[in-house]
Amino acid sequence: MAYILNIETATTNCSVSLSKEGETLVLKEDYNSNYSHAESLHLFIDAVFKEANLNPQDIDAIAVSKGPGSYTGLRIGVSAAKGLCFALNKPLISVDTLEALAHQLTIDSGCIVPMLDARRLEVYASVYDKDYKQVRAIEAQILDEHSFKEFLEAGKVYFIGNGVEKTKQIITHPNAVFVENKLPSANEMGKFAEDKYKISDLEDVAYFEPFYLKDFIGTKPKA
Repeated sequence: MAYILNIETATTNCSVSLSKEGETLVLKEDYNSNYSHAESLHLFIDAVFKEANLNPQDIDAIAVSKGPGSYTGLRIGVSAAKGLCFALNKPLISVDTLEALAHQLTIDSGCIVPMLDARRLEVYASVYDKDYKQVRAIEAQILDEHSFKEFLEAGKVYFIGNGVEKTKQIITHPNAVFVENKLPSANEMGKFAEDKYKISDLEDVAYFEPFYLKDFIGTKPKA
């Protein structure tokens, strides 16, 4: 039986949960369109411990969403997770952001495409079948009318994540289903974290880095 603190900051959703044996006990998140991680993350961490009536030392591990996603968001989440691991002497677990996002959907047939917004016409996306088996690896993909064509021709394709808004304006195939207003959440992380904890699939706290998929490109400040 493991208590795990789960941290998700890959998008604008600042999300924290406490899970026990893979099931969410407490969830706190700020599901809006603005980045509030710097202000909210540690408040949410304190809140989930208080609501669960647990002390930080009571947990067995800390899990963090590893990406891909927002460069700054991932840095904040991973830095917080590492700091807690060092302070509490707890192991670190990483959870694939897109895989956890795919599990927000349950489908009978077809594919799930979790996708996160990147720059311009680009998304970070992977493809899973109805049993959540990955059938296409994560890519930084520039969208056009032919994107995901092989999957769309084979059956329904369910797109989920904040990349949906731009995708629905480009892909018009009748088999495309767009699930809107969904972001990665710590609510889905507990199961993955528990499975990894049981087999000691842990990260090196000192050297772990988020999975950015692409190098960070800064923008010049406005004059």
